[in-house]
Amino acid sequence: MTEGGELAIRLQRAAFNRALAEADLAAIGPLLAPDVVLVTGSDSAVLAGRRAQLQAWKREFSARARTIYVRTPDAIACSPVAPIALEQGHWEGRASDGATIEAQGRYSAKWRLIGGAWVIVAEIFVTMG
Repeated sequence: MTEGGELAIRLQRAAFNRALAEADLAAIGPLLAPDVVLVTGSDSAVLAGRRAQLQAWKREFSARARTIYVRTPDAIACSPVAPIALEQGHWEGRASDGATIEAQGRYSAKWRLIGGAWVIVAEIFVTMG
């Protein structure tokens, strides 16, 4: 059920990072479950649902001084009993010039295999610097 899951999730994460760098909302949508939940790193704002998250990214992409976020998995564990997985890693947000790290921290993400594709169902971020 989850054979090859770790590689597939790493590829999905790489696609998400590319979409963030390229401000590509159309590429982000399919990576998110319809009822995805995201808890932000500093103020713990909750973004519930794909639409809410895409609206937040749209605002972020239109900012004059844009921050580009990269999430880097440190570990991915696929469940042997259900089509789910846990990703844990670190993230950073850099100024669009790439020179200045504006924020960084740790994250956890829950993935689910739906219709043959791994999608994010929940993410929680913690700002550590």
